[in-house]
Amino acid sequence: MSNIYIAYHFSIEPKELGSEILIAELGELAFESFTETEKGISAFVQKDLWDEMILENVNILHSEEFEIDYSYEEIDQVNWNEEWEKNFEPIDVDGRCHVRAPFHEKTDAEFDILIEPKMSFGTGHHETTHMMIQHLLEIDVNGLKTLDMGCGTAILAILAEMKGAQPIDAIDIDNWCYLNSIENAERNNCKHISVYEGDASLLKDKKYDLIIANINRNILLNDMQTYVDCLNPKGTLLLSGFYTEDIPFIDASCTEKGLTYVKKFERNNWVSLKYVN
Repeated sequence: MSNIYIAYHFSIEPKELGSEILIAELGELAFESFTETEKGISAFVQKDLWDEMILENVNILHSEEFEIDYSYEEIDQVNWNEEWEKNFEPIDVDGRCHVRAPFHEKTDAEFDILIEPKMSFGTGHHETTHMMIQHLLEIDVNGLKTLDMGCGTAILAILAEMKGAQPIDAIDIDNWCYLNSIENAERNNCKHISVYEGDASLLKDKKYDLIIANINRNILLNDMQTYVDCLNPKGTLLLSGFYTEDIPFIDASCTEKGLTYVKKFERNNWVSLKYVN
């Protein structure tokens, strides 16, 4: 293999949902790394595995629901550590929980979570991760059977275990997230997290005391009944990954399924909601 890469730079509107879908589709091709940018994402493929028609069958590029522009360039071998450092900032929640990469200095936070961000997409979701951590810090999760749905890098599953939750299932549809979550669980010496690759169809006949779902509005609404069916009596459902204007849709779906609203966090127009069964 050569050390030459082709870098694609995508401008995406709406950014968050479009980026998730685009990464999922590009991940099925030869693209091996992604970084988040102000307007979308950059995606990298080795030149030996590239041809000018590589994007021909990427469905989202032909969707009327998204506006996507892109350019591409040839670049020398990527220094991934440098890319991660540019694109991944540590998360500090109320001085109690610190989420950091190996190149960040250790702090004396009560909960110190170490993750290897690798393909650093997701750094724009600090707001949602931050709020979900806030919820978890407030809840007594000791001994609770927990689900981290759309686990990403498994930050929330790891914090749940650090606070005494067990057993924990962490699920993500993306293969890289699945592999990275396994690595991060091991990196933080977690013994009670099982990681699975897939979607809500994996939840059949499962039951949980605590469900954490930090995804996006459309997936949450589509899978809400499944979450409710999996929630034990007096169980807690934490939701994030959507905006303030999405609250009426999320709330209507939850309340009509028998859940009771408890609390809301808002951060830069992102929202996280807490419901109980």
